[in-house]
Amino acid sequence: QVQLVESGGGLVQAGESLRLSCAASGRAFSTYSMGWFRQAPGKEREFVGAINSNGLSTRYADSVKGRFTISRDNAKNTGYLQMNSLKPEDTAIYYCAATSRDYIVTLTTSYQYWGQGTQVTVSS
Repeated sequence: QVQLVESGGGLVQAGESLRLSCAASGRAFSTYSMGWFRQAPGKEREFVGAINSNGLSTRYADSVKGRFTISRDNAKNTGYLQMNSLKPEDTAIYYCAATSRDYIVTLTTSYQYWGQGTQVTVSS
């Protein structure tokens, strides 16, 4: 079992930055690939980005490419989502997730463990 807790969400203005954290506990976090997803009101949960277990490979949704960066510190059992140049359309609840697959996956159904989510609101 892996427990995930997100933090760092909040209200910011367009153009500003936020860094989300995902603290993991339980089984060895370093063996899991990690993903970030978001869900806006009335919309389906969508893939934002992911990082593999050793942190050497990442993938991003086109909508955030060049603005968001995913990283992880396996020594601290923590993953991060750095969000720069935020836009109002980035407003959503952001979730981190973990999968035992040692490669990047983009489907929500591929992730076994999920955090509770953290709200990010970007005002124009």
